[in-house]
Amino acid sequence: MIVLPLALAQFVASYAATTMTVAVSAIAADLGTTVIGVQTAITVFTLTMASLMVPGSKLSDLLGRKRCFLAGLGVYGAGALLASAATGPGLLIAGYSLLEGIGSALMIPPIYILVTVTSRDLTARARAFGVVSGAGALGAAAGPLLGGLVTTWLGWRASFLLQVLLVGLIVVLALRIVEPPSPPRERRFDVTGAVLSAAGLFFVVFGVLQAGTYGWLASPVWLFAGIGAAFLVAFFAHVRARERRGREPLVPSGLFRDRGTRLGLLTQHVQWLVLQGSFFVVAVFLQEVRGYDAIETGLMLTPATIGILIASAAAGRMARRHPQRGLVRAGFVVTVAGLLLVLLLVRADSGVASAVPGLFLLGAGVGIMLTASVNLVQSRFPDAAQGDISGVSRSVSNLGSSVGTALAGSVLAGTPHLGGRSFALALATLAVAAVAGLVAALLLPE
Repeated sequence: MIVLPLALAQFVASYAATTMTVAVSAIAADLGTTVIGVQTAITVFTLTMASLMVPGSKLSDLLGRKRCFLAGLGVYGAGALLASAATGPGLLIAGYSLLEGIGSALMIPPIYILVTVTSRDLTARARAFGVVSGAGALGAAAGPLLGGLVTTWLGWRASFLLQVLLVGLIVVLALRIVEPPSPPRERRFDVTGAVLSAAGLFFVVFGVLQAGTYGWLASPVWLFAGIGAAFLVAFFAHVRARERRGREPLVPSGLFRDRGTRLGLLTQHVQWLVLQGSFFVVAVFLQEVRGYDAIETGLMLTPATIGILIASAAAGRMARRHPQRGLVRAGFVVTVAGLLLVLLLVRADSGVASAVPGLFLLGAGVGIMLTASVNLVQSRFPDAAQGDISGVSRSVSNLGSSVGTALAGSVLAGTPHLGGRSFALALATLAVAAVAGLVAALLLPE
């Protein structure tokens, strides 16, 4: 089954992005570094993956989708193995931050391209995207729980060795993938475009991540974001100049002329912003206010994970019965309802069950629209353009994850002390972002 290795790869990449958060202290003590040093490694992983997603997508057209997917798995597995043997922060950054980040950028775009070009129709595609999106959300949600269990029982190095084993299994399964022939494309890689886009996304994401430490006002956020914006402006100018000369750019400018595509990408951005931001706020609330450990925190997030999985499993059936834009709208409505229930029911002294209804609806709402919005955007383009739109789509989603955590962190950092009110304010901010996503979904064309 072609979807199985693709879903497992998405699970591993999402797991790696969140599991490190519960092992920071153990890694710092073992490697003789500080917590800030390990957090730097996590930040560099996010930056590497986000900034190289578009060039990685273009390489899938040049090298072949299956070949690029396998190459990404190889680089990722080598990085996880190196990180497991790290004797200091330098090797950890080289293995986890750089090699795993590069591997993710190579293997994630082909996942979504292969699902699109191998699906028979919209319903089959929605079903496959539901499995892949559910696996990604499950990896992100289960990362803290599994990471906490593995770190507590076997040590933090075992978490990387587990990734190596999973990558090996995925490679064996992926060798059976039969890739449809790729459309003929120009075989010359746009190096200048790749450098400009990677630099632009690097500085934008790096700037956004600073908001969690410095907030948004009188902050280095705007300096780095401005540098990133300048690189992106130069990138789009380069794209237009290359197109005028009749050469194929890294990303065609026509990709962004379609209103439905622009709004669809915006909804994807907001979905991941709300998902990762909410998980971050709930996790910090449980650990700082209620005193939960990593395992208990992961268990408390289980209702959201179940909601995501149930909605993702029903993606094919929902796509057959409802239009994609209707599902995106419904997903945002359910997500906002979930956030409001968490705000209304959860208190510092409330019982465990108080969080279940809100977290379940939050997960179900995100699960409904994750699949629908990806399907909506990817299906608007022919097979020849799948590499281009897949890279942009994954970059937008990764940026949403970074912005969500930074936005929630900046709200918490801006309060005098961590308490119920500060967490309520952070969740309310994310609810406002979800409402903005709903507005974008309402504007989606037929």
